[in-house]
Amino acid sequence: MWILTLFLHDKVRMFEYDNKDDARTEFEKANGCKILSEIIHYRDFEKEEVKIPGANEAES
Repeated sequence: MWILTLFLHDKVRMFEYDNKDDARTEFEKANGCKILSEIIHYRDFEKEEVKIPGANEAES
């Protein structure tokens, strides 16, 4: 899940997206102060749905 946070003059608005491409497109279109965050739930690790780069590589 991806969250786009926009900091406006008197409020904060947050938008949720299911995929990175949609979130990135809206992030690029938005003006002002903004943050794009990927949210990873701990349950995703239990199901092994999330792959961490380098996590399974042997140390040299």
